[in-house]
Amino acid sequence: MKNTALTAIHEALGAKMVPFAGYNMPVSYEGVNIEHETVRKGVGVFDVSHMGEFLISGPNALALIQKVTSNDASKLYIGKAQYSCLPNETGGIVDDLIVYQIKEEQYLLVVNASNIDKDWNHITKYNKEFNADMRNISEGYSLLAIQGPKAVEAMQSLTSIDLSQIKFYNFKVADFAGIEHVIISATGYTGSGGFEIYCKNEEVKQVWNKVFEAGVNFGIKPIGLAARDTLRLEMGYCLYGNDINDTTSPFEAGLGWITKFTKDFVNSEALAQEKERGLERKLVAFELDDRGIPRHDYDIVDGQGNKIGIVTSGTMSPSLGKGIGLGYVPKIFSEVGSKINIQVRKKAIPATVVKLPFYKG
Repeated sequence: MKNTALTAIHEALGAKMVPFAGYNMPVSYEGVNIEHETVRKGVGVFDVSHMGEFLISGPNALALIQKVTSNDASKLYIGKAQYSCLPNETGGIVDDLIVYQIKEEQYLLVVNASNIDKDWNHITKYNKEFNADMRNISEGYSLLAIQGPKAVEAMQSLTSIDLSQIKFYNFKVADFAGIEHVIISATGYTGSGGFEIYCKNEEVKQVWNKVFEAGVNFGIKPIGLAARDTLRLEMGYCLYGNDINDTTSPFEAGLGWITKFTKDFVNSEALAQEKERGLERKLVAFELDDRGIPRHDYDIVDGQGNKIGIVTSGTMSPSLGKGIGLGYVPKIFSEVGSKINIQVRKKAIPATVVKLPFYKG
């Protein structure tokens, strides 16, 4: 089991630690509902240093990224980030990721912790044609997500740049918490605003300590992975391994908006045909009409009790106080307002297909 540079701090804070993607990670400190509320209304800090980072450089860096990702990376400029995915050769998704343009011929790819080796091997396979310089810097870098509506105000004293001027999915390389050249990115997985901070492992303890000093008057708290999951699910953000995987297409998952046919990319021809043909199943969002909590892998059934799909993510929404989830169903059940049922143990609980996000803020 790997540790992050902050594991000892989490343990000292009394975090409940769990194995996640090969890392010893804090799942909760005070409890998921309190931590969730902290991020929705104030400011909280996640240690997500288990995420993977690849640096791709050189004259052919963009060409390689264009080949392996579904979104159009030519739209990037220095200081801009882009959500994308790595399509596989059989219609599914290798991973979802964020692409940052750092310099003229240099890009940072941030990938999911559980997929670091898989993604690296997949991109390397296509790099034979492009010969871009690829560096896996995952082991040397830490990542803190400082999230919530008070993040800008709470963190402003730690940097010389105006944090309120960094637009969503933009970033600055600047001083932060006494460290030079930190990536301050207006991204996150919560839907409540804030930043993601990339720095070296040997710098992150200083950053963590100064972040908590700066945030003390704003009620800042450490937040675990359990609240990260409830926050992202209320926004309808896909989680790799649950809502998207090697067998789900970007279109089925509602990721057509990051699938651009203005270029040739891995399996683009087959995906274009799928779009033309129309979908047989779709990922939908649903709310339970009665009491109950939908969970990953619960069956979705029709009015006669026939299985029509499966829950990919589900929880009791702390903000809404009701059971919410995502799941794949045949297209005929995918319209907003459609009635489905979630099999919770022996009971089929009625649910309604809704429009995302669940949480409107």
